[in-house]
Amino acid sequence: METANRALTADVIAALRYWPDVLWVGQKNPPDPVDITVLLPFFNEVLRGLPWWNRDWKVDRVQPGRPAETGDHLCDPAARFTEVSVPGTIASGNGESLPFVAKVGFRGDRLIRFQAKIGDVVIGPAITPAGQSEPHPFGRILTGLMDLRGIPVKDMARAAGLSMSTIHMLRRGHNPNLPQVRLIAGILDMSEADVRVVAGLDDGSAQ
Repeated sequence: METANRALTADVIAALRYWPDVLWVGQKNPPDPVDITVLLPFFNEVLRGLPWWNRDWKVDRVQPGRPAETGDHLCDPAARFTEVSVPGTIASGNGESLPFVAKVGFRGDRLIRFQAKIGDVVIGPAITPAGQSEPHPFGRILTGLMDLRGIPVKDMARAAGLSMSTIHMLRRGHNPNLPQVRLIAGILDMSEADVRVVAGLDDGSAQ
């Protein structure tokens, strides 16, 4: 089973987006209830796709998770996605139970990220094919910092002297190099050392 880029059904998307305690812009009433139990078979199917997963364990309860949209209307649509952490429990056939949290990222109807925490253990299938690098977390942090400061991709590219395609690549998970970190740190008004840590570049790289 391919985890990355798998299609999500409409009812799974509705359950992932459901947050009963918040009124969205333009809404006068709380959202209509959604059957979030459709997430049980979805999560169990994803976990069963792991070759080492003990199928005696199954997710047996979930609660609504608060969805967060990454990016805004100024952000490149291809870079925007929704992320939500769904709490619940997972149980074994012998009755043992553990807390469970699934962190799901999706764009449109496509799953792009899945990670679960079971007890104190964090697990997650690879989200890229074998032989390809996993997206670096720097991309998500860079996107959030740019959005927080109201810096569009075009302005970041111009200020850094980089192409827009390079900025898009960094936002999507491409690992930055030291010169790019130095440029970005100045534009974000952050210390180079801080951005270097976020980018996963150790002090030995700062030569």
